[in-house]
Parts: sequence; C-alpha cells; structure tokens
Amino acid sequence: MSEPENAEAPIPHPASKRHPGLIQRYAGACLIVFSSLVGIGLLCAGWIVLHGVSTRDNPTVLEETAARAMRHLAVPAGERRRVNPVPQTPESLAEGRAHWADHCASCHGNDGRGNTEIGQHLFPKAPDMTLPKTQALTDGELYAIIKNGVRLTGMPAWGSPGSAEDPQTWKLVLFIRNLQHLTPEELDQMKSMNPVSPMELEEQRKADDFLNGGDVPEPASPSHHPARPRASRKEIP
Repeated sequence: MSEPENAEAPIPHPASKRHPGLIQRYAGACLIVFSSLVGIGLLCAGWIVLHGVSTRDNPTVLEETAARAMRHLAVPAGERRRVNPVPQTPESLAEGRAHWADHCASCHGNDGRGNTEIGQHLFPKAPDMTLPKTQALTDGELYAIIKNGVRLTGMPAWGSPGSAEDPQTWKLVLFIRNLQHLTPEELDQMKSMNPVSPMELEEQRKADDFLNGGDVPEPASPSHHPARPRASRKEIP
C-alpha cells in the first residue's frame, strides 16, 4: 500500500546534532595540546630564571631534540633529496679543504670536531661533524644548512643568496663527507690557510724583527675581543 502523497518527509538533523560528541572530543584534544605547550613554556622559563642564559651550559636533551627536529623540518623535502652535482676528485676535495680552512675552521676546527675557542663557547656548541648525527644528514641537508644558515645558533649563511647553484658549497659538502680521512699532511697544510687576526700578524712581525736583530718583542696584552679573520697565514711574508 503506497504512502499518502501529502505525508511529510522526515526533517534531517543538523550536522552539529548528528555528531554532538565530535566537537567536544576535538576541543578536549586541543585543550590538552595547548596546556602541554604552556607547561613546556613555563618549564623553559623557569629553567632560564634559575640558570640564566649562559652559553657555557650544554643544551638539555629536550632542547637538542627540538632543535634537530626543527632543523630537519626547516629544509624542504625537495632540498633534502638533492644529490651533490660536483664529482669527487682530488681537485674538488682540495678546493673544499682550502675553503673550509679559510672560512669554517675558526668555529669547527680543521678536523671538523669543533674543538676551538669559538666553537666551544657557542650555544649550542659546534658539533663534532665526524659523528653520525652530522654524517647521517643528506647531501641536500648539508648544502642547505651551509648556504642558508641555522637561526638562533652561531651558524651563518654562506655563499650568494637565492636559488642559484653554489659549487663552492657543494665542495664543502664533499669535504665534510671526507673528514675522517684527513691525513696529518693535509691538516698541516690547512693550518697555513687558517685566518690570522691583526694582533697575530703584529706579533709575527715583531718576532721576525727580533730574529733579524731587532729589540725583544713585548708580550701582547690579553684581549677579550674576538679575532677578526681578515688575513690568512699564507699571506704572511
């Protein structure tokens, strides 16, 4: 038997009434996340109040984990997948080694282990780049970190800005991959390429004058100003 033509169709319930628990469930999850972030922020603020902001401290596990996660996310996926276009040859490695000695060794050391006065007083400290935490990064990640720098650290951006290819930076990536294979002879060669401050140049000049029959050089007064890498040792006459 058919239904009467004038029978009223059932009125659909609004979406909010069909799923009354959905909004409440997500609202509770958002509240939990927000409360957790506020709690973490308060803990960090309390830590800073108690311990100050000295760069002599080592980063906590939470800081290190968060920093590495943010650094990973800051490199676009397409950049991470890039492969070094510069072939590894003795010439390209030598160029990367010379560039490293002149631009990067002040913080990272010639051997990449970060055991320098500047590197150990940064926050976070310059890493040991021979360890898996650095070597496990892709070529694209290393390139992006060198070229664009890392915010809120001592790592500056190197090279020309923009998306243009930078062969010198790719050669630095090659050098980083070969840090564990540096020979004593190569390390000695790099020492002659390290930057020299004006004070060190003056001390060298006085020492040369003394060796040539001049007066005994006076010891340099201590200074808290960082050395300015203007000249290289290879430029000393």
